[in-house]
Amino acid sequence: MNIRLRARDDIIFQILVNGFLLSMLIAVIIPLWRVLMMSITPLNHLDNGTLGLWIAPRDWSIEAYHQLLTHPSFLRAATNSLIIMTSGTTINLLLTVPLAYALSNKRLPGRKLIITFILIPYLFRAGLIPNYLVVQKLGLVDSFLAVILPTGVSVLYTLIMKSYFEGLPEEFKEAARLDGAGEFQVLTRVILPLSKPILLTIGLFYAVSHWNEFFNAILYLHDPKLTPLPVLLRNILLAANINEYVEYNAFSLAPVQAIKAASVFITMLPMVLIYPWMQRHFTKGTLLGGVKE
Repeated sequence: MNIRLRARDDIIFQILVNGFLLSMLIAVIIPLWRVLMMSITPLNHLDNGTLGLWIAPRDWSIEAYHQLLTHPSFLRAATNSLIIMTSGTTINLLLTVPLAYALSNKRLPGRKLIITFILIPYLFRAGLIPNYLVVQKLGLVDSFLAVILPTGVSVLYTLIMKSYFEGLPEEFKEAARLDGAGEFQVLTRVILPLSKPILLTIGLFYAVSHWNEFFNAILYLHDPKLTPLPVLLRNILLAANINEYVEYNAFSLAPVQAIKAASVFITMLPMVLIYPWMQRHFTKGTLLGGVKE
């Protein structure tokens, strides 16, 4: 009887979980679909009041994407975001990996004190004005480094990676040390080959934050040539006149709403494509990095 009740409870639980996940999927898919349909809606559908928000229109147009992808300002902003994401993620991993590995070594002198010193600025932030003054004094204003270096190391991601390193078999490290390998060789030849899931997971976290860089970009990047894609997207969405950012006129095949929707879809498309490819490593890295024996 208890086995039957337990099996029935498991089935009910699975139904509830799957129903909840399905509702979340629908809540995510509907806005994406509406934005995509609006971005390919031609001008005649706009005049007729049929924007094709739920089903694809019979006549669709990619003129909005053509205008965006051939516009110098949009291409420059996309390039800026790509530079910030790639260089920022590289610097993040180069700083986070050695720090996490050092903190995972229980024989490190003053290990607990160092962790405490790392946690203090994480829990008690200095504030916006002190951070801006430091960046200004370093001469980083109007430089990509202004949005990369202040977020060079995330304490949270460092602790997650530290827990992952601690969960790796200690025998591998000791065997490498007995063979004469130094700590740098242990890290590069033993630890990193075993840490692909956590590296991809933390790298993805960093990459998403840099790709969506908005507030620091507005704060530190005053030169229009350095504007990243999220800031340009915000300007396009709030612009009363689209002519300031995209070549648009009354004879264009793409309405203003289609251009704005296309800019939103293009901006979020890279991350939407990356997440499914990294889902397996993402789940494994998060679970192993968040659980400690």
